[in-house]
Amino acid sequence: MTNNAWFQNGRNIFILKRIRNVAVVIVLLTVVFISIFTVIRMRSGISNEKKELMRVWNEGDYESAYNITSNLLLEKPMDFFLLSVNGFSAFQLGISQINKQNMLLYIDNCIFSLRKALIKNENDGQVNYVLGKAYRYKGPEYADLTVKYLEIADKLAYNAVDIPEYLGLAYAMYGDYRSSVEAFSRAFVPNQTLSDNLLLSIARSYMEMKEFDMAGSYLQQCVRNSQDSKSIIIARFMLAEIYTNIKLFNEAEKQYMTIINETGENADVRFQLGELFLQQGDTTRARAEWRNAIRQDPLHAGARSRLN
Repeated sequence: MTNNAWFQNGRNIFILKRIRNVAVVIVLLTVVFISIFTVIRMRSGISNEKKELMRVWNEGDYESAYNITSNLLLEKPMDFFLLSVNGFSAFQLGISQINKQNMLLYIDNCIFSLRKALIKNENDGQVNYVLGKAYRYKGPEYADLTVKYLEIADKLAYNAVDIPEYLGLAYAMYGDYRSSVEAFSRAFVPNQTLSDNLLLSIARSYMEMKEFDMAGSYLQQCVRNSQDSKSIIIARFMLAEIYTNIKLFNEAEKQYMTIINETGENADVRFQLGELFLQQGDTTRARAEWRNAIRQDPLHAGARSRLN
């Protein structure tokens, strides 16, 4: 082979290598470009979805906020912001449900998301606050967890005016009535009328501690100020219970008769009158009241049991 042939052959090999190297570089650049473009596109998509999330949240569209965060969490399952909004949305949806099963489904999802959020940041007051309230809706058996997370929110100085009231209710659920009253006392706002629920809850805690004078004062306040007939009836029932406990039987009877005079015949009131007369040893009047109860409600279990 001549020198020119060797030279030409070598030049061809060099050119082929250059072409191959250039092709490899082009392929690598293409892969890198596609990867960067995909990441940018994903980030842009998430960014846009977060903007939409904030819009629907600010508008109070909790269902859309819940759906958006549920989808985004598939890509970023431990994102604190997404977990928080998902939990908050689930809570709002839960407490708006009429069906208890649906309510508990959302509340469970709320708890799941917020417990995960606390893994990322355990010192977020709002997350602890909503989590404590969520456990309150789970029922009395979760009262200890309600207290746990609301106390954390309180210590973190999260500014929510209903923390003391929820704490008071939770303490009462598992029998810590002293702490319940102390928490309720923090719910007082100067020159503001207490809610019926708060007055009745405080009174019940005092009754459990046998501090009947204090309980009676809150119940009388409810009777005087409430605009809700149901709250007034409950307060009068509780007042009658107090008077019965301290042997003021005439006062107890007055409370029961006031309910009948103001709201009409009531099988439960007649039954309790029977119980009151029985406690005084007057079985004739007791049986007469139990028969009155059955006339109002033929299936009244308490009255039927007494007469049998």
